[in-house]
Parts: sequence; C-alpha cells; structure tokens
Amino acid sequence: MSSFRPESVAVTRPLAPFVLGFREYLAQLGYKSGYGLLGVMAELSAWMSVEGLGLEELTREEWESFVSGRAFRSSSGRKRWESAASPLLEYLSAAAGLPAWGPPAAPVDPVGAVIDSYERYLRNERGMAGRSIRNYLQVGRLFLASAVPPSGELDLSRMTAAEVVEFVTEEAQRLKVASAKATTTRLRSFLRFLHLKGLTTMSLAGAVPSVASWRLASLPKALGRPQVEALLSSCDRRSPIGLRDYAILVVLVRLGLRAGEVARLQLDDVDWRAGDLLVRGKGARIERLPLPTDVGQAIARWLQRGRPHCADRSVFVRARAPQRGLSPEGVSAVVWHACERGGLPPVCAHRLRHTAATQMLRAGASLREVGEVMRQRSSEVTSIYAKVDRRALSAVVRPWPGAAR
Repeated sequence: MSSFRPESVAVTRPLAPFVLGFREYLAQLGYKSGYGLLGVMAELSAWMSVEGLGLEELTREEWESFVSGRAFRSSSGRKRWESAASPLLEYLSAAAGLPAWGPPAAPVDPVGAVIDSYERYLRNERGMAGRSIRNYLQVGRLFLASAVPPSGELDLSRMTAAEVVEFVTEEAQRLKVASAKATTTRLRSFLRFLHLKGLTTMSLAGAVPSVASWRLASLPKALGRPQVEALLSSCDRRSPIGLRDYAILVVLVRLGLRAGEVARLQLDDVDWRAGDLLVRGKGARIERLPLPTDVGQAIARWLQRGRPHCADRSVFVRARAPQRGLSPEGVSAVVWHACERGGLPPVCAHRLRHTAATQMLRAGASLREVGEVMRQRSSEVTSIYAKVDRRALSAVVRPWPGAAR
C-alpha cells in the first residue's frame, strides 16, 4: 500500500470518495503502481463535473461519450486503453452499485434477440463453457444472416429444408472437412433450439446433410519426446513466468487436460494429501485425476516461488497486473510461445492432449485406461489412438492372401 500516493493524483468530486477504496482494489489485483488508473479516475471525475453528471448518472452512453473525447492514434490503441481501464469500471460498478455496468440490455434487432436467447439456453440448460458457446453462437449468427431477406424481416416460420441444405453446401465449400463437420453439429443444435422455442414450425435438424469423410482416417498428431523436451527446456525456471509456463506445459503433457480445464483449476482443487486433482471438464463434469509426482512438483514450485499474492484463487494467474486467472486463450498462448522459444512449429494446446494419450498408450496403458484419463465419454473417440500403437496392431494383422512368405 505504501507505493500508492493518492495526494499526487487529485481526484475531485464526484469520484473523490471512492479513491481509497479503488487503491485497495488495485492492490488486490497486483498493481504495484496505480498512478495510471488513478489518473483515468481523476480525468473521468473532472469530465463528469464539467458535464454536471452525478455518479448515478454515469451510464454506458456517458462513458462512451467520455472515451470518444479522448485522442487515440488508432482503433487498436483505443481497445488497449479500454481494456486497461476496465478495473475502474468494475470497481465503480461494485462499490457504487451502478446498474449501467451490469449485463448489456437485450438486443432490439430480431437476429440479436434470437442469438441472445440461444446463448442463455446453451449456458443454463446445456451447461456449455464459454469457448464452446462462442463457437455455437457464431454458426447461429451465420445461419440467421443467410436467412434474412433483403427486406430485413426475419420470419423463421417460413424456413425450409432447402435453405438449410444451401447454407451447409456453401459453408462446406470454404471450410476444411473437420471445420465443416463441426459446423453441421452446431447447426443441428441451433435448429433444435429454434423448434424448441416455437420459432420454426418443424424441426429442421434432420435436414442438415452430413459431411463426407473417412471416419477416423487421420492419425492423432502427437509430439515426439525430443519435441516435448524442447518445449519444457524453453521455460526459464529462474523466473516466475518460466515456472508458471513450465507447470502448465507439464500439466498438459502428462494429464492431457484441455486448455479450458487448465484455466479453471483453483487452488482448492489440488489435494496434496490425497495426491489428486479436481478437474472441471466439458459439460459441467467434475472428476478427479491422480496427481503424478512431476506434475505436483511443477505446480508446487510455481505456487511457492513464482505465483504472486492476489485475491484470485486460480492456480495459474497473470504474471502482471491485473493478476487474474489465465483464460483458455492465455493457456494456448503459453504453448505457442514455448514453441517459438524451442524452435518448433507452432502447435495448439490440444496437440499436447494427443501427446499425453499417445505416450500413455505406448507406455503400456490400455485404451480403456487412456479413455478414463482423457475423460472421454465414448470409447469410439478413444479408439483412434489404437492406430498409434503400430506394434500392437502388427500382432493382429493377417498376411494378404497369396502374398509371398
């Protein structure tokens, strides 16, 4: 707290009563110096005073007017500034109870209203995670955009199976096979939702054509041992960020967690006495996995020597303020940066999940055991890894009839 000197930043009314509380909030987020954000607070308060606005009159529209009056070199510069200023809005919303900073008002356009309702359905009734919701909403928006006539009126009751087929055909032409298959899956979900809500007269999910492909044709793409060692060796474990990144990579490679599952890990999820880890998986599933020694050691070193003291209970947090839990995208970025440092082609975090499954299979684990660790509901999904163990497959392959012996 001693690093903050509010007397050097003059915040006038109407925000002056909130200065001390805002300083404490910034300290909880890990800011060592709050001069920049205190300056934004002072500037905002002075602008409100000139405009004759009280705190209760600080709406989203007024905030937009304040931001628009600032000088930015580019739109990206404005986005970075708004992102940096977000702790001020969060604090004012909590401390002053401003309704303006709550959830945005429901969209007034027909397409936006449908998408907003679909988002609540996916979140509350399907229990989907944020990243999956965004992917499903994207397909819903694309489909509705294709269904809006030139007049701009959206009448889903007149939608036909031919329109569904036409949309899938156009999308499949520009997408790879895997992306096209994912699009059809998400579209079927959206069409079932439209019928459930009475927006279509019949369920059109059955009209969605399947994308032709050889089932389980490709091998899972796993990293070899030298590549894994290069990833881990790229982390400078003398620094806090290196300790964090190393622990994340070890968790991904050894346990096969998804990026979102790593991001959702909480301090209380690690049971050091029992030696296991609670994992919050897809579909709101909660399961426990054994905690291997090397994984536990990597996490412990990060917690003891690298993790900053902050109010956030996430295991893996940002190294710089605001010190909050990493997002799934942040976990993926850790893998990308490790690839760059290690001189490897960039791969996504999910590639390390394939690597974990492949390593377990080659170490002698059965497909059932791999499926349990990967937490895969269907044995058909796990069966793709059978193609990796070529030595086991060669034992059951029969010679071609008539082939030379």
